Amino acid sequence: MERIIQLSDPDEARTLFGAKDVYLKLVRDACGVSITARNSMLKIEGGEGAVRRACEVFDRLLGILRRTGKLYKSEVIDIVYSHSLSASGAPPGTRVQPQAFTPRTEGQARYVEAIKADDIVFGIGPAGTGKTFLAVAMAVSALRRGSVRKIVLVRPVVEAGESLGYLPGDVMAKVNPYMRPLYDALGEMMEFSQIREYIERDLVEIAPLAYMRGRTLNDAFVILDEAQNTSAEQMKMFLTRMGLRSKMVITGDITQVDLPGPRRSGLILIQQILRGVEGIRFVYLTNKDIVRHKLVQRIVHAYHVFEERGAGNSRESEKR
Repeated sequence: MERIIQLSDPDEARTLFGAKDVYLKLVRDACGVSITARNSMLKIEGGEGAVRRACEVFDRLLGILRRTGKLYKSEVIDIVYSHSLSASGAPPGTRVQPQAFTPRTEGQARYVEAIKADDIVFGIGPAGTGKTFLAVAMAVSALRRGSVRKIVLVRPVVEAGESLGYLPGDVMAKVNPYMRPLYDALGEMMEFSQIREYIERDLVEIAPLAYMRGRTLNDAFVILDEAQNTSAEQMKMFLTRMGLRSKMVITGDITQVDLPGPRRSGLILIQQILRGVEGIRFVYLTNKDIVRHKLVQRIVHAYHVFEERGAGNSRESEKR
C-alpha cells in the first residue's frame, strides 16, 4: 500500500522531519513502513495497517505543528510510541489507561495551582493525600507539552527497620525497592513499557538522592519524594541543584521521619529557612485530602489523636 502526504512548504517539512530526519526515522521504525521524503512531499509504503498507523501519526504531528508552529521531541516520541504499541499486536486489556489527575479536594487544588505558579513547591501532608501522584502527573504533562526536556524523580535511601547490607544483590538491586513507589506513580500515567522507553531516551531519570550531588538540572521537572528523610545538608544540596528553566516539587510527611539517631529532618528545618522567600510555596495537605481507601483517613486521624493524648500525658507527668 502507498500513501502520499503533501506538506505546505519546505519549512514545515524541515520541522516535521526533525534534525537529520530523526522524526521520520522514529515513525519508520515504530510503524514498520518505508518513508521517502522529497521537498514538501512524503511517500509512505508498507502493509495496509502499518501505513494507516504512520499516516495517523503524521496527522497528529501536523496538527500540533500547524497549531503551535513547532514540535518538541518529547511530543513526537510520545505520539509515535503510543501508535507503535498497536502495531505489536498486543492483546486488548494490556494497555493501561492513564488516570485523570483532576484535584479531588480543595487542598489538592491549591497544591496543583502552586505547582503551576511557582518554581519550587513543598507539598507536606499525611499518606494518601496525592502528594507524589499529583506531582508526577504534572511532571508528565509538562514533558509532553515540551515545557521541560526531562523528568527527574529522586528519593533518599533511608532504611526503615531493615539494613541495606542485608538485602540481596548489588548496589542498584539494593536501591531499587526504595525507588519502586516512583515507578508506580509513573505507571498511573503511562504504560511500563513506555516508562522504559522514556528512561532509555533519558526523558525520565529515577535516582537516589545521593546521585544528585555535583549536578545542575536544567530544563527539568524534578521531584524529591519522601523528603522528610533528608538531612538538613541533603536538603540544601538538593535545592541548589536547580538549573535554568526547571521546576522542583518536594513532597513529604513530617509525621513519618525515619532518620536515625538525633539527625533533624531537612524538611522540618527548611520550613523555617525558606518561609516567605519569593517563588517558593509551601502547601499543607491534611487528612481531609486523603483520597485512598476511607480507612486510611481514619487511621491517620487515630494516630493523630493518640499522639496528641501522649503529648498531653507527658506534660501532665512533668507537672507532677
